[in-house]
Parts: sequence; structure tokens; C-alpha cells
Amino acid sequence: MKTIFTIIVSICSVVSILAQGPAGDSQQFVRVNAKIVVLKNVRIIDGTGAPAIENQTIVLIGDKIGSIGPAISVSIPVGAEVLDLTGYTVLPGLVGMHDHLFFPEGGNPPIYSDMAISFPRLYLALGVTTIRTTGSVTPFTDLEVKKRIDSGRMIGPKMHITAPYLEGKGSFTPVMHELTGPENARQMVNFWADQGATSFKAYMNITREELRAAVEEAHKRKLKVTGHLCSVTYKEAAEIGIDNLEHGLLASTDFVADKKPDLCPQSANASLLSLDINGPAAQETIKTLVAKKVAITSTLPVFEAGAPITASGIGSAAALLNPRMLNTMSTDARVRYLSNRARIPANSPVAALVKKSMDFERAFVQAGGLLIAGLDPTGNGGVVAGFGDQREVELLVEAGFTPLEAIKIASLNGAIFLGEDARIGSIASGKQADLMVIKGNPAANIADIEKVEIVFKDGVGYDTEKLIQSVQGLVGTR
Repeated sequence: MKTIFTIIVSICSVVSILAQGPAGDSQQFVRVNAKIVVLKNVRIIDGTGAPAIENQTIVLIGDKIGSIGPAISVSIPVGAEVLDLTGYTVLPGLVGMHDHLFFPEGGNPPIYSDMAISFPRLYLALGVTTIRTTGSVTPFTDLEVKKRIDSGRMIGPKMHITAPYLEGKGSFTPVMHELTGPENARQMVNFWADQGATSFKAYMNITREELRAAVEEAHKRKLKVTGHLCSVTYKEAAEIGIDNLEHGLLASTDFVADKKPDLCPQSANASLLSLDINGPAAQETIKTLVAKKVAITSTLPVFEAGAPITASGIGSAAALLNPRMLNTMSTDARVRYLSNRARIPANSPVAALVKKSMDFERAFVQAGGLLIAGLDPTGNGGVVAGFGDQREVELLVEAGFTPLEAIKIASLNGAIFLGEDARIGSIASGKQADLMVIKGNPAANIADIEKVEIVFKDGVGYDTEKLIQSVQGLVGTR
């Protein structure tokens, strides 16, 4: 009875917060809100991969970026609010391309619950100004949250909504519908496109014919399909016409010797551990993906969360046991995650798999592929909105990308995939004023990306710390 009462109270709390207007939900977190804002004496990392530029001034006019130039030559408009940001760096807002609004709740079979309050605030607080949800378990909640954010009734990033998973028979969780065949896949695509979904995600047990049907229907509507695959190989999906593949190398079954058509094998990890990224099999797969213009989404944090603790690098204690992140979790969520961590054996191969995926992602980019980035807040419960997005950028640097390249992957590349690069993803005059203000210099020390203090979305500057404090203990509940 107590459990039922707690659930009712939680639902009522969510409804109450969702119902708040702008004054109740956003104004208390606004740090800068003026018609003209001047960011003076800043270092700019523009998101294109170009070198950082020192001692610059950026003028924001309404929701757009106005003039940009050397601090000594840009005139300050009369009446502007001026922020002297000496020692700070301005980056484009991140474009999170695997950023769910749900979180694992444990159980067997596992259950996932939506984080419609905590996650939108955390994404925005930590610099993610645009997300693609990349799979939904409560699609109408996602669609409603987007409407409320767009209308100013809630606070959060710009959202591109992905429909419920296109999963075949054999789903490991009851929160997913199991397709009954290609016609059902077509019905799913058309129904959710009509509701407002702008992308689709094929899942682990989908068949090739179901995937082909989904891709055909989505492409008729000029919408895209991504996939966390297993039953279908990367090369098969590329030939079918999929637009994007999730999780770097680690969802690939292309290299399993006894792989059966349309079935998810049990030995995929072993095949990846022994894979030579520079060998003909891996290189042929990369060549196919690049030729078919299939993007890859890097989601390194969700795998790192299952690695043994180390002093630095993959499995860093500073990342996996980050107090700021842990404090956002409910007691149950935190205990569940730490208990899961305690069961990880010291000889776990996870770190080696993460390193293998890093090598694959770097080879993919070197071959001309489009790499995009996200965090995937699922797994063992150790990846939290916003914090994981920042960690993804750090892990891209660990993979061998320069800080400037990693920032581009996590910002402009996502915008390019979404077809939004004329508006977001980099810093240029005329683009939307979606920016991160960071104390320090991520170009020299990528860990400084964690020192974000203000996040501008459409020209309004939100206070990072106030947003984080507003959701202490909520992750895992709402």
C-alpha cells in the first residue's frame, strides 16, 4: 500500500511541475536575459574544429548571435548587458544525439522510467542545448515535454523526438512493443510520424525485412532511421539504407563467425575483442558505412560505466564516482548503481571493448565517416543526463581526437546530421545564440568542459549550478 501511495504522490508531483508556467519553472534559473548581451574578452572555440581564438567579444541580439570580433574592435551597443569573461571560453551548445529522457529502474526483467523533470534541466544545465531522444519508452511524455519547452512552460533543451523502439520478437524489457512483421513496422513508422516523431530507432531483434519496411516508410516522409542492432549486421543495415548506427563498434555482429540471419548471437563481444581494426574485415565494414553515408553515434560513457575503476583514463574514478553526478540521484538509484559497480570483476573486458570502439571510431572518421555523439543514460545506471555528455567529449579525447575535434563531433556534427547546421552547432554571426560559458580552456585541458557556469539557449543565459541544485535526488524518480 505504501508503494502504491508513493507512486501516486510521485505522479502528482510530476503533473504539478509540468503544469508550472514560465515564472515557476524558468525565471528562477535565468542568470542573463536582455535584448542585447555582450560576452567580452572571451576565448572562442567555434565548434568547426578551428583553433581557439583569444580575446574576442560576442554580441547576442535577441535569440541570435550578432557580431563577433576582437575585443578591442567590437563596439558595445548602448543599453547592452555586458559580461566581462576574461579567463572564460565560449563553446557552441552541445548537440546530444543519444539523449533519452528515461533511466533504468532495475528489476528482472528491467524496467525504465521517464525523467521528464530532472533530465531536461540537467541536459541544459551542462551545456546540451539540443537533443535527439533516440528511442522512447513514454513517447507521449516526450512529445508533451517538447511542446512545453518550446512554448516556454518548461525548461530544457531543444528536442528532436524519436518514436518508440522498432524491436522484433525477443525484447529483454516489457517497455518495448515487439513487431509482428514488416507491415507492423510500416504502421509504427506512420503512426508515430503523424504524432510528431522525427526519427526512428531499430532495435536488437528486428529482422532485415522489418528494418527494410521501416526505412522505406521513414524515407518516404524524409525522416531518418538509426539502430542499436544485433540481429542485423552493420553492413546489412547499410545496404538496406539505414541512416545511422548507435554505439560505435559495440553493437556490431558483423564479425561473429557463426552469425545466423535475423538472429542476435551470443558471442559478439568475443568477436570484437579479437578484431583487428586495421584488418580487412573491419576496414571493409568501415568502407561500406562511409560509402553508404551511414553516420555512427559514439556513446562511450554507457560502456565505461561498466568498467573497473582506474585512477585515470577509461574507468576513471573521478568520472564514475563523480559526487556532483551521484548527488542528483535518488537514494535508491545511487545504491543500485554502486551495487552494480561492486559486482564488476577486476578482470572485466569492458575497458578493452571501449578502447576497441575508440579505435574503430577514429578509423571511421579518418575514412571520411560522420561521427556524432551522445551519452545513453541506461546501462548500469551510472550515466546521468548532461554529465554523461561532457564525459563523452572527454572520452573522445582519450580515444585520440584533439579537444577541438571532439567538441566538433559533439556539436557541429550532430547539427549536420539533423540538417540544422545552418542554425546551430557552431558559433557564427546569424546562428542561434546557443552557447556554453566555461571557466578555463577546454582546448588545452578537455576536463575544463565540466566547468560550465552559464548556458545560453536562444539568447537567454541559464545558471548551471541553480539548475543542478533544483534536481538533487530526483534522478531515478522523475
